[in-house]
Amino acid sequence: MEWHKDHYLICCGFERMDTDAVYELLSNSYWASERPKDVIVQSMRNSICFGLFEDGKQIGFARVITDHVVFAWVCDVIIDPHFRGKGLGKWLLSCIVEHPDLQVKTTGLFTKDAHTFYEQYNFKSVDTMQRVVHDPKCWNNLSSVN
Repeated sequence: MEWHKDHYLICCGFERMDTDAVYELLSNSYWASERPKDVIVQSMRNSICFGLFEDGKQIGFARVITDHVVFAWVCDVIIDPHFRGKGLGKWLLSCIVEHPDLQVKTTGLFTKDAHTFYEQYNFKSVDTMQRVVHDPKCWNNLSSVN
C-alpha cells in the first residue's frame, strides 16, 4: 500500500525499506540504541513495515507485529529529528491504524514519552507485565529464525 501527501510517501513492505536509514534512525533512539543492525533487520523481516520517504529518502519508520485477527503491536515508531513537528508522525500513525490488515481487536505499544500523542489514536495506558531478557546473547540465534 502507498499513501501520498505533498512530496512525502508512506509505503509498506520490508523490501521497500532502506535498512541503513532505519538502523541509523533507531540507533539514535532511547529504546533501540543497543540493537545490532542484524537484529533490527531481522525484526523488520518479521513485521509489517511502514516507511516514510521524502523524495526517495527514508525519513521515518514504524513496524507492526500482528496475528491479523486478534492482536497487533506497534513498534519502533520514529521520525528523523529534522522532519518532526510537521504532522508526519500523525500521518504515519493514521496510516497504520487505518491499514486493512491491522483491523484487529487490540493494538498495543510501549512508550516512555509519547502518551499524549498516542492517546489521539485511542490508545489508553494500562498495566501490563513484561519479561525482558537483558543478555544480548539472546540475539545470537538469529540465523535459526526465518
